[in-house]
Amino acid sequence: MTISREASEAKERTLRLLSYIAPEPRPFAVRLWDDSTLPASGDAEGAPPATLVLSDPYALGRALQPPVDLSAGEAFVRGEIDVEGDLEVVFEAMGGLLEAAAGGGMLERLRAMGDVVALRRQASRHPPEGAATLSGQRHSRNRDSSAIRHHYDLPVDFYRLWLDRRMVYSCGYFPTGEETLDEAQEAKLDLVCRKLRLTPEHHLLDIGCGWGSLVGYAAEHYGSRATGITLAERQVEEGTRRLNQAGVADRASVEIRDYRDVEGTFDRVASIGMAEHVGREGMQEYFQAAWDRLAPGGLMMNHAISRGPNAFEDRRDPEQPSFIDRYVFPDGEILNLTETVRAAEAVGFEVRDVEDLREHYAATLRHWVANLEASWDEAVATVGEDRARIWRLFMSGSAHNFARGRLSVHQTLLGKPDDRGRVEVPPSRADLYRP
Repeated sequence: MTISREASEAKERTLRLLSYIAPEPRPFAVRLWDDSTLPASGDAEGAPPATLVLSDPYALGRALQPPVDLSAGEAFVRGEIDVEGDLEVVFEAMGGLLEAAAGGGMLERLRAMGDVVALRRQASRHPPEGAATLSGQRHSRNRDSSAIRHHYDLPVDFYRLWLDRRMVYSCGYFPTGEETLDEAQEAKLDLVCRKLRLTPEHHLLDIGCGWGSLVGYAAEHYGSRATGITLAERQVEEGTRRLNQAGVADRASVEIRDYRDVEGTFDRVASIGMAEHVGREGMQEYFQAAWDRLAPGGLMMNHAISRGPNAFEDRRDPEQPSFIDRYVFPDGEILNLTETVRAAEAVGFEVRDVEDLREHYAATLRHWVANLEASWDEAVATVGEDRARIWRLFMSGSAHNFARGRLSVHQTLLGKPDDRGRVEVPPSRADLYRP
């Protein structure tokens, strides 16, 4: 009788809490641990686009422990809460909760609610597998190496399941909106090369080269020499294999090297999805390293995620890691465009072109999520269920944030004027958008 009464009380508390955090009209259904279901609003016919699943009477209590961002993410990874169908539908419907949690406002209200307090009494907080374990000074060479390996040194077969054939792990480019993922990623590589005005006479440095997609493309399609650097050993192994397979290893290479340790002079520099790992305090050093390696008159492409105009105001305790920081991008930091440009200009770079591709990243992420879900069993067999769930949650949430303008991604073309103030760009941008 005691267990039954406690379960009954937990269900009442859960239902009241759901009415608060996901009030009607609610576009997704909710299925409770006893198989009872709260239907989606206005969904009399057909299946709802998403169903939130609570595995036991205390699942919601575990998810709403402060800090909510981390607790909810961990509860999802552990399977205590789940979403069948489109995760973005749930993110959209609960946007107010997410915003209040990021800003701290929801936290105070939840603390005062007896229902949450009661449910938390039964909460467990054992972390799922896949948390980053870093030590040492933030953004030191050793710690940066560990952070990069945590994210990028997963088995290559896992990334193959959901990336395009070239394994481009950054925003694609969908100029018509009808492109496949393969076409969009090739279009993005070509857009970068065109913005850099690459020729066979140029030597390109790619900072954070991934599996060598850009250096290989530049060598194959533009005849350029290209050197890529990364801190992830598996990326170097796979990238070298792919460059050999493509027959461009005589002009393109990838190697393990910190961007602060590169030597020599290059005609062009690209950094695609790398600046997010540098951090606010290191941005000027990052641009200084690129400036020192770039020939006078040369160009740098900085392609990086930025805080969007609708970004949440983050007032969390800086010592408390977010879900993304603990499980996905340890030590990562997203700056706004102004901060990035200010750091580049501080070392002498001149801004020649800026383009926002945020809708393109939302589309890219949705392709990745669809591919991951279509290959779910293989993904779980390759990296384990916890990690597969981490990536499904991370990429779905990111797609939603790009679509809503909370995140942006900017391609910023920077020039290093020579001693006469010249930069190697044509007088018009028309060449960038040729058929």
